[in-house]
Amino acid sequence: MMKQAIVRSVLVSVVLLGSMSCASAQVAPPTELVVPGKLTYALVGTFAPFQYMEDGKLVGLDIDLIDAMTKKMGLLPAPMAMEFKGLIPALQSKRVDIINAAMYIRPEREEQVDFIPYVSVGNELVVQAKNPKGIAGRESMCGVIIAVTLGGFQEKLAREDDETCKKAGKAGVNVMTFPTAQDAALALKNGRADAIYNSTPGAYKQVHELPNDYKIAGETFGPFAKVGFAVRKGDATMKDAMAASLAAIKADGTFDAILKKHGMPTGSKLD
Repeated sequence: MMKQAIVRSVLVSVVLLGSMSCASAQVAPPTELVVPGKLTYALVGTFAPFQYMEDGKLVGLDIDLIDAMTKKMGLLPAPMAMEFKGLIPALQSKRVDIINAAMYIRPEREEQVDFIPYVSVGNELVVQAKNPKGIAGRESMCGVIIAVTLGGFQEKLAREDDETCKKAGKAGVNVMTFPTAQDAALALKNGRADAIYNSTPGAYKQVHELPNDYKIAGETFGPFAKVGFAVRKGDATMKDAMAASLAAIKADGTFDAILKKHGMPTGSKLD
């Protein structure tokens, strides 16, 4: 009798917990998921302040956002780390439900996936704290070495600068590619590179934490790109659920609180 009572008690608790979870969800979750009850998302995890490791734990703006959004849908977040170049293939092959990797929304990517934008950011030129090359901004990048993440948005900027310098009859930009943004930053710190490009929030976080190693050179520059979550092309159900959960955390103040927590500069929110 005692065992039966315990079993009944456990079953009642499970039912109550399930009911509470459903009650707390304000957005209907998508029905087709890689793992039922979870939102499996691809990320790189090396792009502070959006997503990075701290004391062995995955943290950052993107992590807090997706945690809050999945809660609105009554789901559990399930991150899956990989290299940047593998993000879209993983989504297209249905290994993950979405991409949550601070992905810049660009026309060539919009041909492959659908986006739900959530912030807009500019870019910064980061140099060593002592700036031995005297780099003053993008206009003085000709002939210097820049470290970038392979396949990332910053690589595209660096390649554009290289072309601009060469067309002007000047020395080109030596573009060094690395698997992660952290590797690129380390190359700058160690003097293997003269500069890196970083998003405005990432650069400010970098300089704030390591002022003896890095500083920002020149002014914030464009393009002031939109950053978004990516879903499979044509997946209206997932896109609607993501958009609705994002709207919900904006409405209740959670979104603004997360931005403030991670030091996003003024004007980073999308209208």
